[in-house]
Amino acid sequence: MNIEKIRNLGPDELLHQQRDAADQLFRLKFQLKMGQTSGVKKMRELRKDLARIKTIARERELGIDNAAVSNAAGTAAAPKQEAAPAAPPAAPGKKSSRAVAKKKSAAKKAAPKKKIAAKKSKAKR
Repeated sequence: MNIEKIRNLGPDELLHQQRDAADQLFRLKFQLKMGQTSGVKKMRELRKDLARIKTIARERELGIDNAAVSNAAGTAAAPKQEAAPAAPPAAPGKKSSRAVAKKKSAAKKAAPKKKIAAKKSKAKR
């Protein structure tokens, strides 16, 4: 379903479309699990339609202006924002969080191998 069609729906129609799409998606998932259908394209379209419908409903709930949203997304007339300044470099002697996380993950991967080797040596005795 086209986003403009969804935006033109009234609140009751929007709720009806949301329930209908969720029901169709449920049926397609059920058919897929039962092996009655192999087409995934329809499920993908329904998921996207359902997300669009929920997005429009949430916009209306929050009172977001549709014109401002469509102008910002569709044209280059929106004012450009300047790039955010780069993060300051880390102090010397301190490791970045990425390096620390990498070291921890490497230690976790190596740990199970040691346990397996220890179990094998105990079994040989």
